[in-house]
Amino acid sequence: QVQLVESGGGLVQAGGSLRLSCAASGSIFSINAMGWYRQAPGKQRELVAQIISDGSINYADSVKGRFTISRDNAKNTVYLQMNSLKPEDTAVYYCRSVISFRYYWGQGTQVTVSS
Repeated sequence: QVQLVESGGGLVQAGGSLRLSCAASGSIFSINAMGWYRQAPGKQRELVAQIISDGSINYADSVKGRFTISRDNAKNTVYLQMNSLKPEDTAVYYCRSVISFRYYWGQGTQVTVSS
């Protein structure tokens, strides 16, 4: 079994920064991808950023230039540095990992950006 533990959410003013962390533990043999999704009230869950095992990275257009995803392979941890936050970034942020081609989700962490 695999567990994902997220941390780093909170309340911040517009223009501020937050850093999210997601640590994977358990039966980890091969991490194919790790990334972050978010879901705002009344909206569908959407990809924010993802890093693939070959090092390639994808960002949602809405966060390009403001958010940076990174990974610490030794710690099986993925980070999301969020700068220049906007009220529209307010959402529950979920970590998702693809491990041995199976999908795992974290419990979610709330990010609230006040104007």
